[in-house]
Parts: sequence; structure tokens; C-alpha cells
Amino acid sequence: MPRKPLIAANWKMYKTPAQAAEFVKNFLPLVADNDRDEIVLCPSATSLATVVAAVQGSGIAVGAQNMHYAEEGAYTGEISPLMLKAVGATHVIIGHSERRQYFGETDEMVNQKIHAAVKNSLTPILCIGEDLEQREADKTEEVLLRQAEKALKGVVPETAESFIIAYEPIWAIGTGRTATPEMAGLAHFHIRSEVARLLGRKTADCIRILYGGSVKPDNASALLNQPEIDGALVGGASLDPQSFAKIVDY
Repeated sequence: MPRKPLIAANWKMYKTPAQAAEFVKNFLPLVADNDRDEIVLCPSATSLATVVAAVQGSGIAVGAQNMHYAEEGAYTGEISPLMLKAVGATHVIIGHSERRQYFGETDEMVNQKIHAAVKNSLTPILCIGEDLEQREADKTEEVLLRQAEKALKGVVPETAESFIIAYEPIWAIGTGRTATPEMAGLAHFHIRSEVARLLGRKTADCIRILYGGSVKPDNASALLNQPEIDGALVGGASLDPQSFAKIVDY
């Protein structure tokens, strides 16, 4: 069966609950007729409950931008998978490059979070990608395969069929630079081939791999019509309902 495209919005550290509710109010009418794509909104933690309530009945899912791998404990400032489930989140972004770069997340921590998501029936959106130095040193494939292998260590193939992987070339995030459709498609091919090696071809054919790196209305169609690209993880362009709706309607 063909993989259902998924378009996810990562709002990062933007939008108060009131601003998040206003976004949903304006966004829903723009995508009311869209039944081709799965849509996931990932607001900051303080807006999760607000967005879950605002999208109720629309078919749009809500995800968190991060979580701790423990279900509870003395981890000041952290949010557990149980807490995400309690407010109605169904997805969680894991291993975003900004978490790795600014907050010291390692491949091993990403793996722990993947297992915690599985245990708590949250769909992980696993982020992997190379930086500019690695890209210019022709190490893109090496980096992607290493990150995928470590993140998926110990994962049961059948469990992983619902996983989402987001390829995010770090050099293209928030820079205005974008991988060409061919570059992105090749990276997705390498990722899917590695998933097939690790978890089997059936699982690899089910997993959706998104592109994330300065996706905008004017480049979405060219990127998302690549055969290996199953959708997008959208940052800045997802903050405006009109702009994000145009990407959803690529």
C-alpha cells in the first residue's frame, strides 16, 4: 500500500497558548477538504492541551517537541511520556538537531526516548541529519546510517512500522538553504535502505520518511513529489496558517 503523506509542523519555541489557539482557528478552514495527508501540529509543551482541544474532531494530530525517557522522577523541568499521553499528544519529536546541538542529546539518549515512546504508545518522529562540515566531507551517508542504527537499536521490526523518520540536513535548517530534491531523495533512499538492513524490507516500506530543512510553499511540491519522500517536518513556514496550508496542499 502507498504510504500516506504526513506533514508536521514544528513550532519550536514560538506561540503562547492564545496564539496557538488562534492559529488552529485560522488553519482548520484552509485544510478542511484535505484528506490526502496526515497533519501533525507540534507546539511547545505549554500549548499542547490548548491545541489538542482546538483540533478535536478535525483529524489533525498533536505531537510534542521533546520528552524525557523516564515516566517519572527527579528530573526538574522535564516532561514524561505519561504526561504527554495525559494531555492527548499522540506523537513526539525525538532527536531534533537543535536538541542534539544545544542540549547535548546523544544517539544513546535518542534510543532511550524511542523505547519510551514505544512503551507508551506515542509515535516517534525520529530526526537524523548531517551538518555542513559532514556534507562537504562527503560523510552524509555515513552519518545517517550511524544515527539510524543507534536510534533503532533494540527496536522490534513490527513495532517500528508506524515510526516516522525526519531527514533534516542541519545546514538547511533556518538558513534558507535547501537540499535539492535529488539530494534529499538520495538521502531518503540511504535511510530507507538502512532501515531495511536493520529491521527488514517490510518495515522499511511502511516507515514514512519526511524531509525537514527550510521547507516553504515554493519548494514543497518539488521536494514532496520525490518518490522516497513521504512528507515534511516544517519549521518556520509552519508558524503562519496560510503558509503551512499551502505546504499541506502541495
